[in-house]
Amino acid sequence: MSAPYTVNPTLDFAIERFIDAPTLLVWDALTKPEHLKEWYMPKRWGRVVRTEMDVRPGGIFRIDIAVGDGPEIPNLGCFLDVVPLERLVWTSMLFPGYRPAVFDDIPITAVMTLESAGTGTRYVFTALHRSEADLATNKTSGFFEGTEIAVDQFVAHVLAMR
Repeated sequence: MSAPYTVNPTLDFAIERFIDAPTLLVWDALTKPEHLKEWYMPKRWGRVVRTEMDVRPGGIFRIDIAVGDGPEIPNLGCFLDVVPLERLVWTSMLFPGYRPAVFDDIPITAVMTLESAGTGTRYVFTALHRSEADLATNKTSGFFEGTEIAVDQFVAHVLAMR
């Protein structure tokens, strides 16, 4: 499976894990709202308030969160690419239906790839940024750390689904 993008270490970061579970189970945990509620937000930081997904190019990607007891923070985006059991790509730079987004946060494009590996799945999450400054901010703001925690929670959730 070849990636439709090139990772640039000055603009992007990737987190890779081997998950000892079938690819179908990993895909379900990525694409079904009831599963995202369990792993998407680092549990010690907050919670997922609402999820909505229409897993097709142009479809809605929505995972609203709350940090601590704070207000809801919308997280709305658009799926760009969906290859079942192989690749899922969404961006916060577009709203559903490819409508231009208005946001006050650092936009990313998230690429998740899955590849069967023996009895399990090789999972890679990549966050593509528009500039070196955005990447630096995401690394120091807690986004990178939170994403690592969420990926670990994701792996644990998939393993619990077996």
